[in-house]
Amino acid sequence: MTFSLVVRDGERFGIAVSSSSPAVAARVAHLRPGVGAAASQNVTDPTLGTSLLAGLTEHGDAQRALTGVTGAARNAETIEHRQLTVVGRSGPGFAYSGSGTLGTYASATADGAVAAGNMLAGEHIPRVLLDAYAAADGELEERLVAALRAAVEAGGEVGPVHSAGLAVVADVGWRVTDLRVDWADDPVDRLAELLDVWLPQRDDYVRRGLDPAAAPSYGVPGDL
Repeated sequence: MTFSLVVRDGERFGIAVSSSSPAVAARVAHLRPGVGAAASQNVTDPTLGTSLLAGLTEHGDAQRALTGVTGAARNAETIEHRQLTVVGRSGPGFAYSGSGTLGTYASATADGAVAAGNMLAGEHIPRVLLDAYAAADGELEERLVAALRAAVEAGGEVGPVHSAGLAVVADVGWRVTDLRVDWADDPVDRLAELLDVWLPQRDDYVRRGLDPAAAPSYGVPGDL
């Protein structure tokens, strides 16, 4: 019921995801500045995303982190229901799809990127995500949204999607972008509209966290 793209872009990591389920990004997207990014989807267990990041924090090897999670004894009874992706500080992305992954499912990898999905209109969708991301221009967030849009236009899920999310971490200790559309008939378009509002202000809000005396005010009473 989900398709996602996880990428590394220099020192930044990003995730874009869409689903027929509500509030998909709240469960699927996992990022840690300076470490990597992971997605845990398909009958989702969010703790697996946390475990993937813990592995990356320990040793920095994305493939080893994925093998550690899928091979862990504590996950033995449920891992076949999971679909996982992970990207670290170097090398390609990696993906795992258990035999219980729903519907038509697939994944595709590249250097610093991995896409995966389930209940797809076709196995081509992950490759569409990667190719559209690689072909897009602009900020990382804009390229991630372009990839989601291309995937929807290429068929996306078998049924309609209702939620979408976008998150990016950089060289500060929090998500510099974290946008969600938790329920809508056209969540990817709504996500793009949110990004148009957010992106011109993103760096100012980072500055507020790092150097509040130098940060601009937007003139709103009680502005924080």
